[in-house]
Amino acid sequence: MQSRIPSSPCRPGRQGRPRSAAADEAILKATRAALVDLGWSKLTLGDVATRAGVAKTTLYRRWAGKNELVVDAVAVLFDELELPDLGSLAADIEAVVLQFAAILDRPETKTALMAVVAESTRDAPLRERIRTSIVDRQKRLVLEGRARAELRGELPVPADAESAARSADLIFDVAAGAVVHRTLVSGESVDADWVRRFTLLLLGGLSAASGD
Repeated sequence: MQSRIPSSPCRPGRQGRPRSAAADEAILKATRAALVDLGWSKLTLGDVATRAGVAKTTLYRRWAGKNELVVDAVAVLFDELELPDLGSLAADIEAVVLQFAAILDRPETKTALMAVVAESTRDAPLRERIRTSIVDRQKRLVLEGRARAELRGELPVPADAESAARSADLIFDVAAGAVVHRTLVSGESVDADWVRRFTLLLLGGLSAASGD
């Protein structure tokens, strides 16, 4: 994770102090806990610093403000997602959807994600940060899954890079949107039966799009 604010100039001939991965992890964990306890409006960087056991200046060296900090706190949760190779596109999709639903079901994820999405409706830079730090990063799963399915012969190779990019965007929107809506809006469970039926529906759409 890159620092969001330039670090202070180093003395000649010396390197700046390296960032502490342990401190970053503690800060992001404290941010999610504070959101659950306090909510977006009452969350402050001072409270996060106290919970994480670091100086407030440590946070400001890494993040410009609350918006950036909370987005990064959410983004690292979704970085846990992995696309397994289970031998078929259907099995791979089912596995990653179940992982995604399990992450969304955590209280810290629900609170943090809903908070930043709500705030982003009034904050265009925050919306852009969500797109680059969460959405664009997780599209890797679609790209990996499609490439693997092409090698297996389950899907045809796209005609060109532009078509492949449009297809990846659509697949991600459909899959992520369906799971987020079911778990966070409808409040319904994402169990194995629902995932199986959703995967069949998604694969039917992929086949139709590939045929076109």
